Amino acid sequence: MKLSKKILFSIYIAVIAVQAFGAYAARSDRQYLTKPLPDMIGKTNGEILTGAVQTEKYLPLLKGKRIGMVVNPTSVIGNTTVVDSLTTLGLNIVKIFGPEHGFRGNASAGITVNDAVDQKTGIKVISLYGKHEVPSTADLADIDVMIFDIQDVGVRFYTYINTLQHVMQACAENKKELIILDRPNPNGFYVDGPVLDPKLVSGLGLNAIPIVHGLTVGEYAQMLNGEGWLTNKVKCKIKIIKVANYTHDMPYELPVKPSPNLNTQQSILLYPTLCLFEGTYISQGRGTEYPFTILGAPALKGKYDFYFTPKSIKGMAETPLHQDQECYGLDLRNYDILNIRKDKTLNIKWLIELYQAYPDKADFFNFKLSKQMGNIDKLAGVYSLKEQIIAGKSEKEIRESWEPGLSHYKAIRKKYLLYP
Repeated sequence: MKLSKKILFSIYIAVIAVQAFGAYAARSDRQYLTKPLPDMIGKTNGEILTGAVQTEKYLPLLKGKRIGMVVNPTSVIGNTTVVDSLTTLGLNIVKIFGPEHGFRGNASAGITVNDAVDQKTGIKVISLYGKHEVPSTADLADIDVMIFDIQDVGVRFYTYINTLQHVMQACAENKKELIILDRPNPNGFYVDGPVLDPKLVSGLGLNAIPIVHGLTVGEYAQMLNGEGWLTNKVKCKIKIIKVANYTHDMPYELPVKPSPNLNTQQSILLYPTLCLFEGTYISQGRGTEYPFTILGAPALKGKYDFYFTPKSIKGMAETPLHQDQECYGLDLRNYDILNIRKDKTLNIKWLIELYQAYPDKADFFNFKLSKQMGNIDKLAGVYSLKEQIIAGKSEKEIRESWEPGLSHYKAIRKKYLLYP
């Protein structure tokens, strides 16, 4: 029986891919959450296969195409970036688009990233966290197909889903197909928090979703199209390479830290709650080796025994809040994160507790004083959370105020799920 040229090409590419990736097996130039993982061809985290790993499903789609890639350090196959792997295979990557923290991940949170040329590959890198957030028509003029492969953590104010939306907008307007190499959501096992008030749309949230949205990037892309959330309700042509053998309830430990200050699995699971403190005068541990696992401020001395001292750390926090000052508060490094999986809720008790303990209440929510990422209203997505905490409302009362918006979102979410 004769095989078609297309099938022969697919087999050839698959064989070459395995050989090329195998050559990288001894390398480990990424920073890992715990210890370096072995190079994984065809498997990751046991049975879970990310979209990027399943090369046989998308390499044939790239033959003879000029490729643009929206990627960062999480865009890996084993220990090697997707860009480096596809370049080794001889595919024509003409541009890289980098999100917050940059393509190689060496920029701190909130720091403007400039266009550059990647020193390793010589490919031009266009920043989507600098002069412009949306790829321009000129940026896409010499591109036939775009690839989006970035690990998200499932939180509304984590900016990578904003980058996805901007890229989809540009691709839709310029008639470019977008291939999404999907990855598991480490916080995908629950949905919680207030739904964004349209009056508070910002870089910390663009659409009416709760703080913890419970979607993978691929699922969220379907929601952006399906709910008409792109400007002028345009639709982006997308092809999603699904994660294999994955359900939302599966624990997933990221092999590469998704951003400089989410450097442990503990921090990733605590992040949905602890990032709310960026709208306060409380440090979340930036400027230490334990960001998003500790909370404190100098004013809480005498209230708590535990303390830490933020320092300037290049690439993580050059000018952290309360730099070189002892911050007293909560040590959550050993908090049992199984509680999060069991309760499937944000822990707003910590926000209530530290507000009540803080001596000068007028300073607690003073984001201008703290000079952090954003105010509590934009982070929470509603004005009411701050008002409720100041008024002394209970956790139960606060959570009840998130309805019926939260239940309405959950019903919408079901339409776009790719995984049980």
